[in-house]
Amino acid sequence: MSSKPNPSPGILDFSQSTHSPHPKSSKPIFTTRKTLISCKKSRSALEEKKKVVFVDYDNGEHQVSTHVSGLRKSDIPKRYRLRVKADRFQKDWSVSEVVERILKLSQWDDVEGILNHWVGRFSRKNFPLLIREITQMGSLEHSVQVFRWMKNQKNYCARNDIYNMMIRLHARHNRVDQARGLFFEMQKWRCKPDAETYNALINAHGRAGQWRWAMNIMDDMLRAAIPPSRSTYNNLINACGSSGNWKEALNVCKKMTENGVGPDLVTHNIVLSAYKSGNQYSKALSYFELMKGTNIRPDTTTLNIVIYCLVKLGQYGNAIDIFNSMKEKISECCPDVVTFTTIIHLYSVCGQIENCQTAFNTMLAVGLKPNIVSYNALLGAYASHGMHKEALSVFNEIKKNGFRPDVVSYTSLLNAYGKSQQPKKAMEVFVLMRQNHCKPNLVTYNALIDAYGSNGLLTEAVEILHKMEQNGVQPNIVSICTLLAACGHCGQKVKIKSVLSAAELRGIKLNTAAYNSAIGSYLSLGEYEKALSLYRVMRTKKVKPDPVTYNVLISGCCKMSKYGEALAFLDEMMDLKIPLSKEVYSSVICAYSKQGQVTEAESMFTKMRMAGCRPDVITYTAMIHAYDVSENWEKASVLFLEMEADDVQPDSIACSSLMRAFNKGGQPAKVLVLAEFMREKNIPFNNSSFFEMVSACSLLRDWREIISLIKFIEPSISFVSIGLLNQLLHFLGKSGKIETMMKMFYKIVASGAEINFHTYLVLLNNLLAAGNWRKYIEVLQWMEEAGLQPSVQMYRSLSSFARTRGGAEYAAVIQERLVPEEKFQEPKSNKKAER
Repeated sequence: MSSKPNPSPGILDFSQSTHSPHPKSSKPIFTTRKTLISCKKSRSALEEKKKVVFVDYDNGEHQVSTHVSGLRKSDIPKRYRLRVKADRFQKDWSVSEVVERILKLSQWDDVEGILNHWVGRFSRKNFPLLIREITQMGSLEHSVQVFRWMKNQKNYCARNDIYNMMIRLHARHNRVDQARGLFFEMQKWRCKPDAETYNALINAHGRAGQWRWAMNIMDDMLRAAIPPSRSTYNNLINACGSSGNWKEALNVCKKMTENGVGPDLVTHNIVLSAYKSGNQYSKALSYFELMKGTNIRPDTTTLNIVIYCLVKLGQYGNAIDIFNSMKEKISECCPDVVTFTTIIHLYSVCGQIENCQTAFNTMLAVGLKPNIVSYNALLGAYASHGMHKEALSVFNEIKKNGFRPDVVSYTSLLNAYGKSQQPKKAMEVFVLMRQNHCKPNLVTYNALIDAYGSNGLLTEAVEILHKMEQNGVQPNIVSICTLLAACGHCGQKVKIKSVLSAAELRGIKLNTAAYNSAIGSYLSLGEYEKALSLYRVMRTKKVKPDPVTYNVLISGCCKMSKYGEALAFLDEMMDLKIPLSKEVYSSVICAYSKQGQVTEAESMFTKMRMAGCRPDVITYTAMIHAYDVSENWEKASVLFLEMEADDVQPDSIACSSLMRAFNKGGQPAKVLVLAEFMREKNIPFNNSSFFEMVSACSLLRDWREIISLIKFIEPSISFVSIGLLNQLLHFLGKSGKIETMMKMFYKIVASGAEINFHTYLVLLNNLLAAGNWRKYIEVLQWMEEAGLQPSVQMYRSLSSFARTRGGAEYAAVIQERLVPEEKFQEPKSNKKAER
């Protein structure tokens, strides 16, 4: 690069020149000054960076990148310029252009071919820039090839910064052995490791979970008389914390402070992350409160960790408050993709699926691009509730936006079909997963086992277990628990013992969850003695029972009407000082109510509130049922209002229990009021609620309400029990609405509902009471065609009607139709003759 000497004396000082003029020239040549000016220009060219912006108006996308020029053809030594001047294959590319061309090549393509055509290779100052740019892109194989080529160049000089960048790149890819190899290689090239080198190596071991190696490297650093920096301590704390060793991370943090290196925001975030990795969520929140007392302001990463810990502790309201404050103070702590992903998971845990989609849409609206983890969080939310159509839509959206579905995506979709009782679809997803070269993991196989087992296909579930082992994936305790639960669903009590034996053969020790599944399966099949025996084995092997264990035992005993045994398990649970859960309280209240011990049920309900355990809809329903048994509709009604005041949404079972209490207490009008409340709140009606409504209309003799109720039931008539339909027919007949009754019967037949003997009996009694003997005879014929033999009493009733109310005009006609009665009676007379 040519330039004129600067006449400024600060730049050109003739007296200080150490070079003598040429012996044959009278004019001095200031070569030193030219070299100085050339060096300055090379440095400015070396540091030249330019922002490059790419905007795609069609797709609404933009991309900003930094273009690094490096030393170009005009900056390299003259002998090299002359060498490449006549060579048309030598290209004067910038450093960024070289990196871009290399990344376009596959790993097995000729990377060296591009580098050997680059003019900038003749300047060794381009080498650190080249390594920095290509390592920042994250391509490990391309970076290794470039580094290997670089070491073969004549003008290459080993430098610490080059090795540090390569060590950091290997750390990002969890290649610890290669990073350590570079550490020793740089010393062979007479490069003394500095603080950044040790930091990079500590970070490599920390990413691999090798915190003890990281501690040893710290000791080596101190022996080399290199003072640790704040970054060194931060990397070491992160190495301990990411491995779940939060106590050691705190010790390093304490040592850091003692050595006069104060913690910064990164340090605090790493400590919070260490608590999170060690499942110490309460300690993380306490540390966050202490952090508020310092002058360090939390950032988005800090608040993301706090929100995650609040979600794990079930403090959903506080997590939402922090999220809302982040949105309000967007200039200070702007929510990022991690924040929205955590909030989506929060709503999923709470069962608020609509809010999951809302949070996802908000993330898109603020201009954030979801990653694969965000999509998987939304997909998992739909899958956990069996919403397979929505889950499939999200899965397709992942592929549409250029992401490759990972093992979590496929497993979530598979789980969605399993939850929606479509095991064949789940298997199709599993096959598709294998075809797309995505290797199923243990969670995938467990989800597939559950898809078949929960739908009563135990044989297929066991086959998947065997296939899982053949593919080199060993089952764990979750696999055993899933199979044990499947045995209960399928009613295979013999298989429970086989599954337990299989677990023992594979060396899988049963934990509390496994025993809970086995005990629950035995109780669901009515095998109380076997369940009790397994519980004793559990205690003998010193496996500690938890609230779920006792809830399974207590609720199972209640279903088998063993209320005394259920209360005995409660006493044992309290002796062991195991905290009572909502489910246990509800089961105990149910046990007391079944025995008519309302006072004890009320006492348990009060204890539950005093213990800070918030009753849910199941608890309230159990208590309403207790008042129903004691025929105390007033208290049941008051409790129902309390449930609404506590923001607990009543369900169909709670409403039907209150309706039963109203009918028993002689308050049928309140039943219809409650039915209107259910319509307003969109609470679905079940068979029990319909039955109580029909009973209330019968007591009120309100046939108009019955007609409207029939119109309401008609769309779901095939799902309504035949007992309820019989009651409706009976009420219509008693009200004299014979035509309406018959229309209702025709609709029942058209719906495909199973009609029993009692249904025809209701029709015949009401037809005869109305004097419609022709329809009576027709119904008898329908009965015979349906394969149901009319009883003798049905014919006798018609015969009696002909004698008393039919009159002489129809008596002969009715008598002709009574031939089946004689045939029906013949076998009886024959039997008497035989005797």
